[in-house]
Order: sequence, then structure tokens, then C-alpha cells
Amino acid sequence: MVDTLDPANVRAVFKAYDVRGTVPEQVDERLARATGSAFVQVVGATTVVVGHDMRPSSPGMAGAFAEGASAAGADVVMIGLASTDQLYFASGFLGHPGAMFTASHNPAQYNGIKLCRSLAQPVGLDTGLAEIRDLVADGGPVTSGPAGAISEHNVLEAYAAHLISLAPVSGRRLKVVVDAGNGMAGHTAPAVFARLGDAVDLVPMYFELDGTFPHHEANPIDPANLVDLERRVLAEGADLGLAFDGDADRCFLVDERGHAVSPSTLTALIAARELAKEPGATVIHNLITSRAVPEIVTELGGSPVRTRVGHSYIKATMAETGAIFGGEHSGHFYFRDFWRADSGMLAALHAMAALAETERSLTELLAQYERYVVSGEINSEVADPAAVMAGIETTYAGADGVTVDHLDGLSVSHADWAFNVRPSNTEPLLRLNAEGRDEATMADIRDRVLTEIRSAR
Repeated sequence: MVDTLDPANVRAVFKAYDVRGTVPEQVDERLARATGSAFVQVVGATTVVVGHDMRPSSPGMAGAFAEGASAAGADVVMIGLASTDQLYFASGFLGHPGAMFTASHNPAQYNGIKLCRSLAQPVGLDTGLAEIRDLVADGGPVTSGPAGAISEHNVLEAYAAHLISLAPVSGRRLKVVVDAGNGMAGHTAPAVFARLGDAVDLVPMYFELDGTFPHHEANPIDPANLVDLERRVLAEGADLGLAFDGDADRCFLVDERGHAVSPSTLTALIAARELAKEPGATVIHNLITSRAVPEIVTELGGSPVRTRVGHSYIKATMAETGAIFGGEHSGHFYFRDFWRADSGMLAALHAMAALAETERSLTELLAQYERYVVSGEINSEVADPAAVMAGIETTYAGADGVTVDHLDGLSVSHADWAFNVRPSNTEPLLRLNAEGRDEATMADIRDRVLTEIRSAR
């Protein structure tokens, strides 16, 4: 039997979509080993693929997981250092369930596990993670019989070749600054960009793998973490900048002026490219993505489908509809031809390919996809999120030209503006996203809703 663990702690670190906590207080090799055994039992795996990021604790935890999976009778294929989308590639390419050791964009003291079934199908609380959690919390499965073999398989070059095949870059030569944030893009970008040859002049930033994140947190959704990249793009006279989070499954753009690009804008650009390949296809977007996305998809003859926030909803809806692409405002981009998994590097290649095909600047290229001014996500601590949302609905429901829905929190729409307020799953917070046809309109609705939220504290 695996090590006995504190059941309360186990239940605390198993989140909606992954396992995550501080090291070693909440997450350690004992937990990883038990999770490996439970994962094999729950998914019925005969072989498991395991990768890990650059955090100091990741190699040991990945090894412990492999020991647990092997003890449960599964063979284990260790792919070593990997981005999360590289692990998804391995799961799809090799046809096995997978485990990725990473805490994504979280600070250095965190680590965790992202799990998937074969072909990169997600594992969340409602698709197996709850059963794995309960097995681990109850003491783990009893293992008997022969142990599986543990082997190594380097898939980095195959991963890079597959991405390039999906979004080849040709045309004018580009100068591109890439900020890896000392995360896993420092591992994957050299392999991918080497295959681009003379198409791209790469300027690397913070490619040294360092899980202590000495320069800035590897969380590009926070504008403070884009400052270095914005300055470097201007200093280099680059065509664009790319920023990745710690496990490199998210990508953010900076244009030639040193301005951050909304992920909604990149969603619209990629949707247009995918629809050009497959006219009439379905494109998924979550409800805090700019309204420009469904408008553009419709104008291009595609079928936009709106979902709740969260990768499990995006991937499930893509499977149900056969969608070719899905995008989230958080910087996650999902591709049917990449096993419906998200890949920040593939999104980056699409941006570079689109830019290389034109003589225009990135700002000029993206202008057609930017129709609204967005606020970004604004969090407010409130004692009773449900009561605050009910009050906001009372304020706006029934007003001329206003529609309301409850797909995920409260969404309120008007011809000139829209906003969504959603409660956090883990904290007493309300998250506000607002947009308007211009800066003044967006600021007005943002400030009116914020005033109502914060006056109710």
C-alpha cells in the first residue's frame, strides 16, 4: 500500500482541473507516488506518459509518480523536461494517458500535477479526478502483480515538427522577441524556432530554466510581467514579442509598438485562419472573450459557440461540436488538430505565420479584429457574491436594449457595452470583465458596476 497521507490535505490540493499546492507542505513525492497508483487504477492505463517542468521539485515528483504507476502495473514513458502542450502532444502522438508535473504560472513555492487520458483528453473532478482524489485520501489502492517497466522517450523534435506542420511560417523574415520567463518555453522554443530557419530572427529572453523565476513571475496575464518584453521589443525594433507562462501552454502577444495584444484579438485572428482552411467550421469562445470573436466568426461564415470559462468546458464543447478551434481570454488556445488540447506555441506560430504573409505591421494586421475596448479581469472581495450579483441584475435587467443570461455568473449585454460578473470557485471574490465600443463607454460601465460591487462589501 502507498504511504498514508492526510486526507484533509489531499482533498485541499485536488482542484477542479488539477492537483496544486505548496512544496513540501501540501504537495510532495509521497502524494505524487500515491497519485500515480490511483491514476492507473481509475483510468485503466497500461502505459502512462510523464513529463515535468523546471521547478526544483518536479523531477523527483515525476519519478515518484512513475514509481507509483509502475507498482500499479503500468509501463511508464518518461519524456523528461517538457511544456504542458508537449506532454499533450506525447499523449496524442503515443496514444497513452499522461501526467505533467507543473504549477503553471504559480510562484516558485508551488507545484502540482495535470492529468489527461489518452489523446490528451482532460481529467477533471467530474471526469476521474474526484475518484483519484478519493483513492489517495483513503490510503491508495492495494497494488499486486508485476510492476510495469519505466523507460525514456524524447519527443521534443517530433513535437516541434508537428507544430510547424500545422502552422508553417513563410514570407518575409520576422524579428521576434520571446520571453520564456525562465519557464518551459526556454526548452521548447529553441527546438521550434530552429525549424523555422531564416524565416525568423529570434531574440531570446530569460530562456534559462529556473523554477525560482529570478526575473519576473511567469504569468503574462499580469501586465507587470510583460514590461521587460515590451521594452525589449522596442529596443530591438522587433516585429512582435511573445510571452509564455511557466509551463508554456499560454501565449500572449506584444506588438511592434510595445503594446500588449488582447488574447481575444489573437483568438479572432486564429479563428479567421482556421476558417479559411475549413469554411463553415465551428469555433468555440468563452463568455468573457470579446464580442468581436463571435461577430467575426459569423461574418466569415463560421459557427460561433459560447461556453463557460474553463478548459474542461471548452474541450468538452469542442468534442461535442467537432469545432476546429477554441479560444479563451486567459491566453489558452485549443486546436482540433492538436487533439483539442491547448498550445501556446501553436498559437504563436499562427500569429507569426499571419504576419509573415503580409508587409503590414502587427498593429495594422490586427486592427480588423479589434472592435471593442476591454477592461481585463478585475477582482473584488465581497462577503456574499450571490447577493451582489442579484443586486446588479436588479439594476440592469429590464432596461432598454439590455439582455441578461446566467451561463456562468451574470452576463449583461447592450449594443454599446457588455459585462460579466462571476464568483471565484475558491475565494470570496467577484470577477468583473467589461467591454465597450470605445474607451469612454467601457470605463463608464466598468466603473458603474465596480461601484455597485464595492459598495456592497
